[in-house]
Amino acid sequence: MNQNSSAPNMRDPASYPGPFKEWGVIPTMIEGESRTSGVVLYKGLNGESESGIWIATPGYWHCHVTSDEFCHFLLGRCTYTHESGEVIEIVPDTVAFFPKGWKGTCCIHETIRKVYMIR
Repeated sequence: MNQNSSAPNMRDPASYPGPFKEWGVIPTMIEGESRTSGVVLYKGLNGESESGIWIATPGYWHCHVTSDEFCHFLLGRCTYTHESGEVIEIVPDTVAFFPKGWKGTCCIHETIRKVYMIR
């Protein structure tokens, strides 16, 4: 990982060995205990944007997206269900955009790893 580049970059994020920082348990758990960890590749000076790798273990929780988020899921399986009832199945190599304000649930079936960009 090269965070000091003019364009921070990382090769093969699916196999990146870390180290990963522990980010704790999802605070809105319904069932189980999804633990999160990751690494930040870039964070804007005023926190206006962030990108990196996010990992979460199995569990079921309420999800409320507070900033636009683009995700490329690399590993694992999960199901997002929008409050309208729309179901979004996530498998490796799924790309998704969750707009600010998106609400629903997330059920992680197999530990997921994604690269993300929040703005």
